[in-house]
Amino acid sequence: MNLISNMERKFGRYAIRNLTLYLIIGYGIGYLLLVFCPNVLFMLTLDPRAVMHGQVWRLVTWIITPPSMDFSILTFVMLFFYYSLGTLLERTIGPFLYNLYMFSSMIFTMLGLMIAHILCYYVFHYSYTSNRIYLASSGTIVSYASTYYILLSIFLAIALCYPDMSVLYAMIIPIKMKYLSIVYILMTLYYFTQETFMGRVNIAMSLVSFVIFYLSTKNFRRFAPKQMKRRRNYNRQVRNAKRENIGHRCVVCGRTDKEYPDLQFRYCSKCTGNKEYCQDHLFTHTHN
Repeated sequence: MNLISNMERKFGRYAIRNLTLYLIIGYGIGYLLLVFCPNVLFMLTLDPRAVMHGQVWRLVTWIITPPSMDFSILTFVMLFFYYSLGTLLERTIGPFLYNLYMFSSMIFTMLGLMIAHILCYYVFHYSYTSNRIYLASSGTIVSYASTYYILLSIFLAIALCYPDMSVLYAMIIPIKMKYLSIVYILMTLYYFTQETFMGRVNIAMSLVSFVIFYLSTKNFRRFAPKQMKRRRNYNRQVRNAKRENIGHRCVVCGRTDKEYPDLQFRYCSKCTGNKEYCQDHLFTHTHN
């Protein structure tokens, strides 16, 4: 976590703000190509065989691949839903960490599929199958890498940060995120067993960033709603104190070191948060 904190201090100003909006716009372009120019879209998707034959632009352009190859009115609902979740996650963990989380998911997916292809084709001489779709316009079958599970990683991160938040499942049934995440995990495990070899690699590598953030750093635990509220309140008090040129303030009587320079102030280790008390209330206040 120290490494990530150091990176945020050095490169945080370069983070893309409102990254989810750009992702949704990219998916929107992908859906437009899917409907009107499917042959163009599948010249941009991630196909390891095509990349190894010189089509290296696919390593970047695949990120506009639509999460689903079915286009309907529910597509707009899905995109709006994940836009809301992505925006909430960015506000919760900050733009830099959100950028790192999303781009690492994309990079892990791309590297995983490319490495799997190289090992299968050049080392083990294993003929694998991948995600494919038939294009009626050209009569060809094309391969692609799915971006759906990258969006799923956003959902799982939100469920970890806000387990008791309720959403309307199917726009009808209110259900808490922690229960809905269990449903999605079980569905993902089922899809994993039914997928092709490269489809399984696609799923696993798309979610590896979530596993790293959760198991290795436990980083999302500090973004629980109560912790975030307490941190915002504390930062607000610090800003107000700096604005008033106040270094210390008693939370009981409100006296400050500016008004009473000779007064002693101390923090209470038994109270939650960063609560400071003057010498008259340090040992007489009620711990909370």
